[in-house]
Amino acid sequence: MTFDFATYRPKHFRWALDGKVATITLDRPERKNPLTFESYAELRDVFRALALADAVKTVVITGAGGNFCSGGDVHEIIGPLVRLQEAGDMGGLLDFTRMTGDLVKAMRASPQPIVSAIDGVCAGAGAIIAMASDIRLATPAARTAFLFTRVGLAGCDMGACAILPRIIGQGRAAELLYSGRAMTAEEGIAWGFFSRLVAPDALAQEAAALAAQCAGGPVFAHAMTKTMLNQEWNMGLDQALEAEAQAQALCMQTEDFKRAFEAFAKRAKPEFVGR
Repeated sequence: MTFDFATYRPKHFRWALDGKVATITLDRPERKNPLTFESYAELRDVFRALALADAVKTVVITGAGGNFCSGGDVHEIIGPLVRLQEAGDMGGLLDFTRMTGDLVKAMRASPQPIVSAIDGVCAGAGAIIAMASDIRLATPAARTAFLFTRVGLAGCDMGACAILPRIIGQGRAAELLYSGRAMTAEEGIAWGFFSRLVAPDALAQEAAALAAQCAGGPVFAHAMTKTMLNQEWNMGLDQALEAEAQAQALCMQTEDFKRAFEAFAKRAKPEFVGR
């Protein structure tokens, strides 16, 4: 599937491209922006396509109507999954759980920094999308719940047991994943899940400004940082130091590195082009 991101019109969420910054808005405010089978797949596909997109340098994800995302739609996802369970269709259930995991894989594999702007309800798969982002901004009203146990499922959904402990710590992650309770905005900022809290009427502007700052930076180097953040989870210190030495040497071959030095010498602001 090929994408022209300047004219892209998704069916299951809103898309806007402002310069090099794309904004995805989950847009079912009457239901607090739940996901469906189709929206999962469409989000997965767009993030896969972003891996090869030169037109987009940063992505913002947000929700409409004062909420981020309430997770999988009870009637459009949970109900059909129960019917698959009743039919003994393990293959169908596994197809779904693998597809949801593929969304997280695609988000982590895309080279663009992803900024989630979170207000109100951020639950289930919505909490996972926030978790899988690179940076999270929130309002004081944000309530983030990994509530899979509330529907009789394990907390180990869509990479939660792999990623969440690395953000907030093993003990805190375990409590949230076992209990399914909501993490308050105050807990989220204290535990490092959120980078900062902002007023609801400033959330979109703050997220856009942060995304624009990233998009105006050395985007090749940003992509390298994201790659190393992902890969170094599975490395010892010696491996990580060698991987970072090679990564930094590659960045030193870019024109952006030279431009930054020349701008510094002239006491000017560098203009990065991403190569």
